[in-house]
Amino acid sequence: MKDFVHLHLHTEYSLLDGACRIGPLVKKAKELNMHSLAITDHGSMFGVIDFYKACKKEGIKPILGCEVYTAVRSYKDKDPRYDADQGHLILLAKNNTGYKNLMRLVSIGFTEGFYYKPRIDYKLLEEYHEGLICLSACIGGDIPQKLLNGDYEGAKALALKLSRIMGPDNFYLELQYNNIAEQKEVNSQLVKLSEETGIPLIATNDIHYINRDDAKAQEILICIQTGKTIEDPDRLKFETDEFYLKSIDEMWEHFKAFPEALRNTVRVAEACNVEIEFGHLHLPKYEVPEGITAFDYLRAQCIKGFHQRYKSNPALLERVEYELSVIEQMGYVDYFLIVWDFIKFSRDNGIMVGPGRGSAAGSIVAYCLGITNVDPIKYNLIFERFLNPERISMPDIDIDFCYERRQEVINYVVRKYGEDRVAQIITFGTMAARGAVRDVGRALGIPYNEVDRVAKLIPMMPTKHISIEDAINMIPDLKTLYNSEPRIRELLDTARILE
Repeated sequence: MKDFVHLHLHTEYSLLDGACRIGPLVKKAKELNMHSLAITDHGSMFGVIDFYKACKKEGIKPILGCEVYTAVRSYKDKDPRYDADQGHLILLAKNNTGYKNLMRLVSIGFTEGFYYKPRIDYKLLEEYHEGLICLSACIGGDIPQKLLNGDYEGAKALALKLSRIMGPDNFYLELQYNNIAEQKEVNSQLVKLSEETGIPLIATNDIHYINRDDAKAQEILICIQTGKTIEDPDRLKFETDEFYLKSIDEMWEHFKAFPEALRNTVRVAEACNVEIEFGHLHLPKYEVPEGITAFDYLRAQCIKGFHQRYKSNPALLERVEYELSVIEQMGYVDYFLIVWDFIKFSRDNGIMVGPGRGSAAGSIVAYCLGITNVDPIKYNLIFERFLNPERISMPDIDIDFCYERRQEVINYVVRKYGEDRVAQIITFGTMAARGAVRDVGRALGIPYNEVDRVAKLIPMMPTKHISIEDAINMIPDLKTLYNSEPRIRELLDTARILE
């Protein structure tokens, strides 16, 4: 029986390069009867949790990985004469130890190794290789590049080094078929390398989009990334339309001469078993004075603030006690103390802090602690919108700091709670309907006034996200343009894929 698992795949989180939206990608894999699927975005793990959840929902085994960038020398070297280029390497997590090591490697790549791209090196890989499987990557990988440059012995030495670092059965030479001349040349030498060293082969497809027909949309995505148009002869582009989610039969057809390389994908998939547990809090403890509990300390600070805010009001004090009991019951005492602490630090040091926004403004405890400066009683705000014992979710207190001094607050939190307990969170901008049309129109070289006319036909509604498809069905003028003008149809169809 034929079987195969895709182990080299770029989602939408390979930013402005991968065109595989996770939801449709996993559904397509399900349609193709795939039991396992990997995510290996460029240099990052932004999409891992969304991918993991989507796969689990569809009954597909998620394999968590990353196509890391490798530094030419050390990941700490940043000289434009020597270090502007990067190699590629696929890393897949076998188990939760490997998952943690992969996160560590990717984090170091960003925080210490970033130079054009987030980079690691082989010394770092050796330090954090446990629980990981490594593939030699596409023709941008270090081994394929040496082969393309005529350095067969150098490629062989590097392959043996990686095999030694990763250990038995944890390093593979990656064959790909995307109908590229250089790739065919590399493949033949990788086969020779495998025969000479005993390092096993593995077959992948370097997926960047879901369907073959999406190749044009992915080209447009790269044009948007690089500021080029589709007509630019010097633009970065993929040479073929083969970088899609191929079926098991298609992969067997490409690699029928190397059945073991196909079977190895299944072996690797079977070896990768990461389980992510959700719903557990990992908050640091707030150190309170000896002889008092964290809850009693929180209550004392709250009552002190209550008398400052409200003087004496038994009815309001009852609400304070109720909120405190909910906070204790839900396990968020330390969270409130931590937020109170760094806001107090800010105010004590003259760092401007916002009055608070969002549902946290409905908490009288937050108001008494000085976390917010909006009186929930005056404005009849509801605490249960913020914390509700019936709907367990982490409280979210949005705090604004003066942008000139916010780093001082971050540094304070790092010093107090430890570098390994503090993370900054990324926000992704997505291509909404109008923006997608404008970006795609620019890349296709369509005159601005024409693109602007189409974009403005897409309604903007304050309470509902309107997709391009919705707009075509809702707006007669837009539907007429779509049906009558081929260029506008191409614009909207492409924007719809990238939206």
